[in-house]
Amino acid sequence: MPASRRLRVVVAGSGWHFLSGISYYTCRLSNALEERFEVSAILMRRLLPARLYPGRARVGLPLTDLRYAETVPTFDGVDWWALPSLARAVAFLRARQPDVLVLQWWTGAVLHSYLVLAAAARHLGIRVVIEFHEVQDTGELRHRWAARYVRAAIRPLLRRTSGVVVHSAFDRDALAGAYDLGGVPAEIALHGPFDHHAAGVERVPGPDGVVRLLYFGTIRPYKGLEDLIEAFATLGPGYRLTVVGETWEGWTLPAELIAASPARDRITFVNRYVPDAEVNAYFAAADAVVLPYRRSSASGPLHIAMSHGLPVVVTSVGGLVEAAGPYPGTVFVPPADPAALAAGIAGAAGLTGRRHADPSSWDRTLDAYQRLFTRMGLVQESVTSSNQTLPRLSPDLR
Repeated sequence: MPASRRLRVVVAGSGWHFLSGISYYTCRLSNALEERFEVSAILMRRLLPARLYPGRARVGLPLTDLRYAETVPTFDGVDWWALPSLARAVAFLRARQPDVLVLQWWTGAVLHSYLVLAAAARHLGIRVVIEFHEVQDTGELRHRWAARYVRAAIRPLLRRTSGVVVHSAFDRDALAGAYDLGGVPAEIALHGPFDHHAAGVERVPGPDGVVRLLYFGTIRPYKGLEDLIEAFATLGPGYRLTVVGETWEGWTLPAELIAASPARDRITFVNRYVPDAEVNAYFAAADAVVLPYRRSSASGPLHIAMSHGLPVVVTSVGGLVEAAGPYPGTVFVPPADPAALAAGIAGAAGLTGRRHADPSSWDRTLDAYQRLFTRMGLVQESVTSSNQTLPRLSPDLR
């Protein structure tokens, strides 16, 4: 095997059929990794019976313009009932002959598929890395049987794991508290930018003396939207609010509060999952973004907002402190406190009217992966070529 070849990586994660923030992340990560490694992707296509999915009305609709790079071969994809798609995914894995398989973890719905892929990887001599977006989905935690299944079935997957990636020190500690990973090396890779939503988008000016607030993302119990609705009712006529999001887990309380709000005439409610073109339009027409989460490991809407350079009012919970802390447009507030949230919004009004620099970077993510691969013995120290820094393969992989 030539000593000059790049490390081969296969990334497995959410596909486009059941579109979510992890679908975007899997694509962006794969395209970024291609800058240093030889990358392929295996997509989880149908995660579960569509009737059980909160966004079942939009399953399979073409809502995104994002694409995998032409240099990233992609298998699309694996279905929840496994056959024949999972067998074909294993054949794809065998054909690509990667050095490492990177599994994106966000839901127990993919656990049985990941167990098969990890077992096949082990048989083929492929190392396995898991990137955790959260320890377990909050919706699954509400169902005792689902929580027990994940807790039990993830252990054999972790035993086949050679490395772990998380988005924050908070997530690293939460993962260590949930599972004994022994000496498995772990690296923190802060979430990369979602600047594909901001490319070529021009700001849309609003009325003088009005601050346009935006809440964006799925509407779920942990997102705290009800706190924002209560806080917004205490703000004066110089504020307007647009809520854009799809209701999950039957969490209709925010919709009911919007309907009953004394400030209802200043609230626009778009209760659905919107395509990329509309995402861009809503952020372009906002002056500040408000994310009142009661808990969170990471947030795609936060990174969209930072890519647009908008002020962000965000609760100081979980991994959001590390993600938004370096951003100059951040106003932190305590969770589940509408009065503090209203004060934070008023403070963010002074940050509007200028673009704030997004500190997030996919290069930082690549550096974290390179450190992990080095600790796993897959690559040695980096060498510098004419235009970029490339990892050198460990001798036994050449």
